Amino acid sequence: MLLTKKSHGIHGDPAHRAGSARFVQSLSRGLSGALPTMDRRAFLRRSGLGVGVGLAATQLTLVKKAKAATPGAGDGSGKIEVKRTVCTHCSVGCAIDAVVENGIWVRQEPVFDSPINLGAHCAKGAAVREHGHGEFRLRYPMKLVGGKYERISWDTALNEISAKMLELRKASGPDSVYWVGSSKHNNEQAYLMRKFVSFWGSNNCDHQARICHSTTVAGVANTWGYGAMTNSYNDMQNSKVALYIGSNAAEAHPVSLLHMLHAKETGCKMIVVDPRFTRTAAKADEYIRIRSGSDIPFIFGMLYHIFKNGWEDKKYISDRVYGMDKVKEDVMAKWTPDKVEEACGVPEARVYMAAEMMAKNRPSTIVWCMGQTQHTIGNAIVRASCILQLALGNVGTSGGGTNIFRGHDNVQGATDVGPNPDSLPGYYGLAEGSWKHFAKIWGVDFDWIKGRYASPAMMGKPGITVSRWIDGVMEKNELIDQDPNLRAVVFWGHAPNSQTRGLEMKRAMDKLDLLVVVDPYPSATAAMAAMPGKAEDLNPNRAVYLLPAATQFETSGSVTASNRSLQWREKVIEPLWESRSDHMIMHQLAEKLGFAKELSRNYKMQKVKGMDEPMPEDILREINKTCWTIGYTGQSPERLKAHMRNMHLFDVKTLKAKSGKDKETGYDFTGDYFGLPWPCYGTPEMKHPGSPNLYDTSKHVMDGGGNFRANFGVEREGKNLLAEDGSHSLGADITTGYPEFDHLLLKKLGWWDELTDAEKTAAEGKNWKTDSSGGIIRVAMKNHGCHPFGNAKARALVWNFPDAIPQHREPLYGNRPDLMAKYPTHDDKKAFWRLPTLYKTIQQKNIADKVHEKFPLIMTSGRLVEYEGGGEETRSNPWLAELQQEMFIEINPKVAADKGIRNGERAWVSTPTGARLNVQALVTERVGPDTVFMPFHFSGRWQGADMLAYYPKGAAPVVRGEAINTATTYGYDSVTMMQETKTTVCNVEKA
Repeated sequence: MLLTKKSHGIHGDPAHRAGSARFVQSLSRGLSGALPTMDRRAFLRRSGLGVGVGLAATQLTLVKKAKAATPGAGDGSGKIEVKRTVCTHCSVGCAIDAVVENGIWVRQEPVFDSPINLGAHCAKGAAVREHGHGEFRLRYPMKLVGGKYERISWDTALNEISAKMLELRKASGPDSVYWVGSSKHNNEQAYLMRKFVSFWGSNNCDHQARICHSTTVAGVANTWGYGAMTNSYNDMQNSKVALYIGSNAAEAHPVSLLHMLHAKETGCKMIVVDPRFTRTAAKADEYIRIRSGSDIPFIFGMLYHIFKNGWEDKKYISDRVYGMDKVKEDVMAKWTPDKVEEACGVPEARVYMAAEMMAKNRPSTIVWCMGQTQHTIGNAIVRASCILQLALGNVGTSGGGTNIFRGHDNVQGATDVGPNPDSLPGYYGLAEGSWKHFAKIWGVDFDWIKGRYASPAMMGKPGITVSRWIDGVMEKNELIDQDPNLRAVVFWGHAPNSQTRGLEMKRAMDKLDLLVVVDPYPSATAAMAAMPGKAEDLNPNRAVYLLPAATQFETSGSVTASNRSLQWREKVIEPLWESRSDHMIMHQLAEKLGFAKELSRNYKMQKVKGMDEPMPEDILREINKTCWTIGYTGQSPERLKAHMRNMHLFDVKTLKAKSGKDKETGYDFTGDYFGLPWPCYGTPEMKHPGSPNLYDTSKHVMDGGGNFRANFGVEREGKNLLAEDGSHSLGADITTGYPEFDHLLLKKLGWWDELTDAEKTAAEGKNWKTDSSGGIIRVAMKNHGCHPFGNAKARALVWNFPDAIPQHREPLYGNRPDLMAKYPTHDDKKAFWRLPTLYKTIQQKNIADKVHEKFPLIMTSGRLVEYEGGGEETRSNPWLAELQQEMFIEINPKVAADKGIRNGERAWVSTPTGARLNVQALVTERVGPDTVFMPFHFSGRWQGADMLAYYPKGAAPVVRGEAINTATTYGYDSVTMMQETKTTVCNVEKA
């Protein structure tokens, strides 16, 4: 159903009508040459302009501000260039050709040669030009003065911000400042952000991955080595069955579904398991509705039938999996069909059907997103999915794997090399050896970095997570595992409305000494900060600044898609207005804070608007020299740029180039996989082709093959943790399991002398992850066909997690106290990521207070195809804003009838936090009678009130609505501190 916006009278204005008509006529004339086969009426019908052009036309008047100074710009007579870039929305990685005339971005085309998007776009991708030229951008630095934002100069902003930070550092130490990075940063910016915060002297940094897939990264990495999507969107064309559980790909990753639809044409069956009948479910062969958060009972219910019928791959399990026998015992004892139906609501026949389809039609794949991850047991849910695929022998095979769809365009890359609070780039830990590895490449003294921290202990201690920065501000100081509370927060490309506990977040913002927003758009942070709060919360000395960042179309750099392929974005246009690239701002702020020399030592500078900006290519080369662990070392800028110029050479299913050379450089693509999907091991000169499907023993390691990682020891309780005899990647000289390579193993094997003298010097005393020459990797892989990270078994039993075997536990807030008693949550934790974290205390209080009676409905959230993330950018895009104009709640007809709510009417949604949201009702059977759904892309309204007055003038989003996270509740994953946004409770009443 299209939720339409009521007219406010603007269409009655004659001037407006005339403007609308001129706009439509002009646009249709301009396109008549480009689309000769489509008449004006067909174009208007197809584009939607004929229906609601009024909104679009009124919002586009300020585009005139961006006109080129050059005469003739826009009429085809000027200089025309085509710049190849990548969509900045979801993680599919759709390539775009931007047509630029005299410096103005005038048109865009999907890249038909791209093996990823095949010339396709979704609504968001088709509208990205507006992001580059959008008039609702933050145009210049601003400061909150007397409740209103006032324009200031860059010099004033940087001077005042840095002075305040240095003052806080002196008074409370470096851990008093919290840095929120961005999954919208390119790889180079994300990496530089982690380096920047390290030189500031803190691990208090994080980014959006914490609240979308941190449980995936931890759970999957601890199962078999790397915490990423094992295969690719393309490879799903080789699947015979695809199980989507906790993924609404049709709206969240629309172009990914293109590959699935191709797979269906060749017989692939599609199963969708979700609490809600989604647009993805509409494409499925089978839809199964489960209760939100009950994924483990369903998955283990499938495993029950797989084990009972002997459908598991016994040889695969024996050779390549540790602990499956213990899992089998647990599943057969606890998850009989009656227990499964009680917990997740699915009858035995439907669970059996799903198990049989997956088992009898291999290779079969599983897809999940935030429907699995955003729970207090998210780490356990994702491991259950991994165990299912291990039992079926589906991991390490084309058409199989765990296809984990990441959210934002570079959330994968930002996770890999960006500002994580518990690791350095490349998932290197915070141990002294990791710091020394990076200090050497960074060209700084290890002791200098150590001196920047409050103490050596804080240097090795994981920081606070972004999901809990609120508590870093508001928790009692004696309960925090660091000296100061947080006094300053920097939102560097992050939406606050994407986080839970909005009411408390507003209070935390008011208590700060310093709040800085660095973003192309002011974001909901700006409006929340300016909106009056409780008088007792407001810090009278608080300073709030907004800094205009350039978009990713106004700089260049690499971005990592969900399938681990890297793509290089060309710079499309120069930064608009007074915006500056994120890495330029980092360099300039470091100058003010006193460590720019150390930060940018390895980078050449280029002039942008007369100012120094570090070269993205040089930052990537530094990544190439440091991140051996995950194979971010083979993707040089030169290789990536050559791939972007020659997309037509790569196969749509395998992503492999059979032949071809780059006309500019002569680079030979033979054997490369598109985007050199990590791990792309060794130096660029070694020419590893990238890894299309992880852990695939059917290929040689120099053709992207591999095996499970030896990261957890060689033996446990007398049982072998390494792969069994005969289990190895194709052509390996070692035909059994082996540990990871280091200088000692190389010497024992007699391979040491295969290193050059220079490599021996670099590799002495090192392992494959810290050998700066790459020599250990070269000898192991190229000379002997062995994997540098060893050859081990995947772990079905993860002994270092709260539940070694995944256990179902009910959410903290639920409407089934009977199941909470049967499947209780974890015990409270005193110091977890530096903060006390509550589990049983809250759940038991909710049971005692009978919260389920006051709030009887399960409240869950998800994406819409029109918007992305917190939505500030996409809701500021008139073309997208017109498509979805209202925040809404999906309510089952039974509930609506009981509440007296009709479709399209307003409703109040209340939760245990005390928040009340005013939204439009969408009465539909997409949700069951026990569940309501709301999208999470909205902000700009606060408990019924419009926040327009609190945005900087002219920079408010076109569409504003209640943020669901204003009302969401407390609850965090027991390993990663992921927020529990997919399962809480609410009540709904007619407004």
